[in-house]
Amino acid sequence: MSMNYAITNLYNGQTARLQRTFTEDDVKASSELTKDYSPVYNQNKNVWREYYSQPIVPGLLTEGLITQVISERLPGVPCILVQKDLVFYSPVHVGDVITAELVIMDINVERNWVTQKVTCYDPQGNEVIKGQVVVFVLPDHDE
Repeated sequence: MSMNYAITNLYNGQTARLQRTFTEDDVKASSELTKDYSPVYNQNKNVWREYYSQPIVPGLLTEGLITQVISERLPGVPCILVQKDLVFYSPVHVGDVITAELVIMDINVERNWVTQKVTCYDPQGNEVIKGQVVVFVLPDHDE
């Protein structure tokens, strides 16, 4: 088995963040890809008005910000999502600037698994998503 240099460069407490503002076009594209046309995402429907001030962004879009942090920043090397455990505390709305923060909590070098704490914040600093992910970091093959 080859040495995985990518995983040995990581450390507990290592943190990465990204921000994204979700648009109506993002919501429409997400619905097209997932075939999830729930009226809670639609500006022209009234089903969400009893609970929220405006339509909500699909949870999958916010999860996409989390996986973007994984792919681009932490670990930022080729990896595969093995497990995710997320709680959606508050809705995300079109126009919200969402910050996704991931912090390495555990590194299992034998399995090439990295466990990360996930927290997503809205513009007011409220936690909208909290949980953890485990990724399998692909071994380096450049020898």
